[in-house]
Amino acid sequence: MKNWLDEIKWDADGLVPAIAQDHQTGRVLMMAWMNREALELTAAENRAIYWSRSRGKLWRKGEESGHVQTLHEMRLDCDADVIILMVEQIGDIACHTGRQSCFYRVYENGDWKTVDPVLKDPHSIYSAGHSHE
Repeated sequence: MKNWLDEIKWDADGLVPAIAQDHQTGRVLMMAWMNREALELTAAENRAIYWSRSRGKLWRKGEESGHVQTLHEMRLDCDADVIILMVEQIGDIACHTGRQSCFYRVYENGDWKTVDPVLKDPHSIYSAGHSHE
C-alpha cells in the first residue's frame, strides 16, 4: 500500500514548505517548513506542527504562545512540493510579532510599509522572552 507521505516531493533537506491559511477568510497567515514527522503528526493530531530549522526540532504551533492552529483541511499542490493548511488560528494571532498574519508589510513606492496592527504585545505572549516560537 502506498503511503500518502511518499507522494510528497521533499527537498534536499527532507522538508516541504507549508502555508497556513485562515479556513474562513482564506487569509495567508504564515509559511513554515515541515518534515515527514511534522506532516504525519499534523494529520494525526489535527493541529499544525512544523519543523523549526533554527532549533532543529519539531515545533507545535502555539506550544509557547497558546496560539494553536487547529487543522480543518490539508491540501497538496500539483507538483506535490507545497502544502496548504486550512486552519483555525486560536487567538487570531499567527505571527510572533503579535499580528494576525506574518505577511503584514506591503510594497509601496520602493519601500515595505507595515499595514497591520499588533494585536498583542509579543513580550506578553512569550513568557521566557523568546522572540519567536
